[in-house]
Amino acid sequence: MEDTKMEDSSNQREMSHEEMPETHSKGGLITMPFIIANESFEKVASYGLVPNMILYLIKDYHMGVAKGTNILFFWQAATNFTPILGAFVADSYLGRFLTIGLGSICSLLGMILLWLTAMVPQSKPPPCDLMTQTCSSPTSAQMTLLFFSFVLISLGAGGVRPCSLAFGADQLDRRDNPKNVRVLESFFGWYYASAAISVLIALTGIVYIQDQFGYRVGFGVPAILMLLSALVFFLASPFYLKQQASKSLLTGFVQVIIVSYKNRNLTFPLPNSTASYHQKRDSNVVAPTDKLRFLNKACIIKNPEQDIALDGSAANPWSLCTVEQVEELKALIKVLPLWSTGIIMSINLSQNSFPVLQASSMDRHLTKKFQIPAGSYGMFNIISLALWVIFYDRAILPIASKIKGKPVRIGVKLRMGIGLFLTCIAMVVSAIVENARRKEALRSGFQNNPTAVVKMSAMWLVPQFCLNGFAEAFTAIGQTEFFYSELPKSMSSIAAALFGLGLAVANVLASVVVSIIDDITSKGGKESWVSSNINKGRIDNYYWVLAILSFINLFYYFLCAWAYGPTGRQATKVKSIAG
Repeated sequence: MEDTKMEDSSNQREMSHEEMPETHSKGGLITMPFIIANESFEKVASYGLVPNMILYLIKDYHMGVAKGTNILFFWQAATNFTPILGAFVADSYLGRFLTIGLGSICSLLGMILLWLTAMVPQSKPPPCDLMTQTCSSPTSAQMTLLFFSFVLISLGAGGVRPCSLAFGADQLDRRDNPKNVRVLESFFGWYYASAAISVLIALTGIVYIQDQFGYRVGFGVPAILMLLSALVFFLASPFYLKQQASKSLLTGFVQVIIVSYKNRNLTFPLPNSTASYHQKRDSNVVAPTDKLRFLNKACIIKNPEQDIALDGSAANPWSLCTVEQVEELKALIKVLPLWSTGIIMSINLSQNSFPVLQASSMDRHLTKKFQIPAGSYGMFNIISLALWVIFYDRAILPIASKIKGKPVRIGVKLRMGIGLFLTCIAMVVSAIVENARRKEALRSGFQNNPTAVVKMSAMWLVPQFCLNGFAEAFTAIGQTEFFYSELPKSMSSIAAALFGLGLAVANVLASVVVSIIDDITSKGGKESWVSSNINKGRIDNYYWVLAILSFINLFYYFLCAWAYGPTGRQATKVKSIAG
């Protein structure tokens, strides 16, 4: 989910116009339903598989909670990291159309394989023997088939998600159209609205189908949706504007690092000597800044006749970089400490498995006949986030501005700090609720029966989801805005990709945390805190560990925010006042 809002904005401002064809015979509004449908179907299909997957691994593959949770953490990490690779491949080699097309096919194949694990009995271990209470472990071949399906789904997400938004914008972007800005704004609005609706459908409809009709139908429906996603995308192929691949920013960063290392023994030019540095044609940046000065050697011209081509560009970009390339890498390095402060929050947001196990052992009935699926409680995260964004934008800011008599805006660093504080409180609430649930289970005599339903409403889980939703609204959205405002415009795609990278790192670290806690707490034959029997385990203590890490991270954020100094907008304001 966490990747629902941020990871899809990775190319909103990445649109290249250098190779825009003169003809307007292709592209346009006719392509929009196909592009939006492709992304929407992919989201419903892939996001709908995640919530109940821990139950599938425990019941059908006989895995322990710790092992199953770690597998899902790594799967989510791969799904959040592949869009960065997808954006690089699309920018540098294949172009967006081919990348989206190949991604759709990969996702479809992955979901078909996953569906086969539910359809073919030989693809997973036989049911447990109720007489002897023994369960067979999955074979290597069975695990390989399962993992291969996960890999294909992650690769598919890496192809579709980073390119879909920018590919849609390519179809509509007409510089000579006086209504161009309004058309793009409308497209972005519909795109994000469809994304939010898709995730809600996935967390409710697909999860409900899995609960009511089993995994044969529950995995089959996402596969059908993914088939529709691929078909509708390729159906409109003759109408698409297909821009060619161009140079990637990531390649430029690597070039700066390599060239600065090659030139490490060069001496710096004399102060105010701008002719010794290589700039882009018509560039306003004539010399690099003194920060991270060792990188400046990447743009030093050693021999103008050999280093500079006739058109003014570098004869070999792996031997000479521009001042702009160097400054872009410096800007990225500068924001990395503040970027790292969001990782702990992403770890908290990625806790999907344990809340599902908790909800499945609690009373989920809203009426006598209807109960919320255990995997659907994550929807409260999305709902609270969406409601807060609307309330903040349409009520709080207008009212505050009216009272003040001037536009009011909460600073981006303050918003990030508020979000990090809220995620701390969310973990505290999670620990308290789980402690109460576990006490009720033990009081009812369910110590050895983790599947028993305690007399405690699962709605007690809603506050922690809402708090995490508010935290995401403050920090995640604030971080993305911070990256966009602080990094050069040429790095817009990198600005949004940073959030997806943070999610990937968080998923890996979350797996490490679970493994460490499992190893430490299970020593000496003791019951692990993250035991398969959640009534014997101590998930509440696990949540307390995350709460402590979150509070430590909050102080780390204060340090990073202080060290960073004023943001670009604040610095401009101070400069104008001083002037």
